Amino acid sequence: MKINEKDVVSGLFFILVAFAGLYLNGGFLGIGLEQHAIGTARRMGPGYMPMLVLWGLMGLGALTLAVGLFEGPDPLQRWTGVETGVLALAVAVGLAVGYVAPALNPAFSNNYVALGLGLLAGFSLLCVSIGWRLIGCICGAMCAFCLLLDGFGLMVALVATIFIAAAAEPEHRRRPVGVLGLTVFLLALCWWVFIKQLDIRVNVWPQF
Repeated sequence: MKINEKDVVSGLFFILVAFAGLYLNGGFLGIGLEQHAIGTARRMGPGYMPMLVLWGLMGLGALTLAVGLFEGPDPLQRWTGVETGVLALAVAVGLAVGYVAPALNPAFSNNYVALGLGLLAGFSLLCVSIGWRLIGCICGAMCAFCLLLDGFGLMVALVATIFIAAAAEPEHRRRPVGVLGLTVFLLALCWWVFIKQLDIRVNVWPQF
């Protein structure tokens, strides 16, 4: 058996994230911390899209894991001392922020907000290391979207998500006009698909 260690670890990571997300969303065999209404494809509830995305992620993880068992050998690279230290510090900071946030402001008392702030702090710190920057920016962008969507609306959340994720790639940082063009296109597309066609009830613009 020729194992591709990178694909195997990636597949396991995808499955773990999907399982955790489904449990938090209440969409893993009907159990979880929250029981969000699922709805239908035409009248989606708040738990519908997360459920689809997470089950898709779990399927992708299983496929990546299966392929990785036969596509090797491709060993994992060893972490440098900086990467190990930054990862440990990011985990510590993320846990601390998630624990302290509810005491700083009543608006952060919601478990999801505190969790999101902790994750955002941890992933932002990961970006300090070049080795972790890609995953830090992408995961941090998703956290920013979740934190901004309710209060600042879909458009602001999308702009923040796109620009944070784009920072992961040096080529995008050198060509901000291309990122801006992509942002305009995605804003229009998401409004047309999710607001106009699917009539998903979320704030489009900031609510103050």
